Amino acid sequence: MKQFVDVAVIGSGTSGLNAFATARRNTQNVVLINGGELGTTCARVGCMPSKVLIQIAEDFHRRHVFARLGINGSEDLQIDLGKSFEQVRDIRDIFVDKVLRNSTDNLPSDILIRGYAKLLDVHTIEVNGQQIHAEKIVLATGSQPIIPAAWHAFRAKILTSDELFEQKQLPQKLAVIGLGVIGLELGQALHRLGVEVTGFEQSKQISGLTDPDIHKAALDLLGKEFPIHLGQAADLEWLANGQLKVSAGETSVVVDKILASLGRKPNLAPLGLENLGLPLDARGLPPFNPHTMQVADLPIFIAGDMTGDKAILHEAGHEGKIAGYNATQAVPVAFKRHTPLAITFCDPNIAQVGQNYRDLDLAQTVIGEISFAPVGRALIMNKNKGLLRVYANKADGRVLGASMVCVRGENLAHLIAWAIQQNLTVMDLLRMPFYHPVLEEALQAALQHALRQLDVVLDKPVELQAL
Repeated sequence: MKQFVDVAVIGSGTSGLNAFATARRNTQNVVLINGGELGTTCARVGCMPSKVLIQIAEDFHRRHVFARLGINGSEDLQIDLGKSFEQVRDIRDIFVDKVLRNSTDNLPSDILIRGYAKLLDVHTIEVNGQQIHAEKIVLATGSQPIIPAAWHAFRAKILTSDELFEQKQLPQKLAVIGLGVIGLELGQALHRLGVEVTGFEQSKQISGLTDPDIHKAALDLLGKEFPIHLGQAADLEWLANGQLKVSAGETSVVVDKILASLGRKPNLAPLGLENLGLPLDARGLPPFNPHTMQVADLPIFIAGDMTGDKAILHEAGHEGKIAGYNATQAVPVAFKRHTPLAITFCDPNIAQVGQNYRDLDLAQTVIGEISFAPVGRALIMNKNKGLLRVYANKADGRVLGASMVCVRGENLAHLIAWAIQQNLTVMDLLRMPFYHPVLEEALQAALQHALRQLDVVLDKPVELQAL
């Protein structure tokens, strides 16, 4: 017998759970279909376990400044990687359990359907040999790490972020191929835990940076920890002793294993998108509206990592809410998207906010910058390295974006993102209170530098605001 529902959500990751919860506010006739493990990519294999590993690595690395601070004995400190990875998995499991407790644990089997879904047409889903007719469908099947077909012969030696946290021991020598967010974060953490890491990136930029000054600063800082090679694709070759030779241009290294961090691809099998009667792009995805999440003009919506756009938890959650809401509306509503915000949790943090440097009209833009070398709070923390650059409209001072490599960039990036989303100006921000000594004073200094370049004429000190 065919089951009839108002909304069917396929996928129980961050976007799917948000879509499911949002849709249920308007109708209880909703099902959640999920193949594979329950829980989110973030909690299981993504941002949460990686941040635990990064924190352990950063804490251990901190020993290098102890002697300077008068703290003796740092040379005797050792790390038990077995216990470290147990801690990663233990905390990971806490996060996963929390997600399940708050989402799927109490759902009956006729609402949470375990199995892989296939679209037969725009209203019909087949799962476990049964059919479901849905007035509206939300696609939120997530993504998986990319491993090139040419590398399948080396699969036994290749780790991805899906597998790293299950390791009982680490290789002595590791090549990290792909220096985006995941590659930089995990590569630096593994280096600090004692692995001999070499980084490779086919493009000429790390972490997707487009601001040349920030990129240079980031490359200089991270390149002092482990070798980084840019601009050449990596080739793999078996050696007689079972190791791998990784070559890129004129550079080659011999390693025990590879961490492949080449991005992620949408989970599309066995979804049957070809049955929707729409043209599919090179990734196998149909066209959709990013403000409504509607697929073409069909009663189908898409959200999260499977869009192949912004594989970031807060974006996936936002898209899920848009998709879930519109799946219960007669006419889809267009919603404003969040200010772009991207953070790499390496040390120091790398962050980009708002407009990218490459998208700026430099003739109409001023750039306020500050080196972290003289920032008092950063100096006290022994982390006074890096650079912050803030972009503003030259005519009116409206903040457009920022790029940074600095201590606690994750926090500064949020302040700037909030300012951009509220259409605030350099002057608006400089009227805000700045305590002393705090890292936010670096933002204050960058804004003051930008202010001096604006076409705006001020009749009183910018920090003063009349009643």
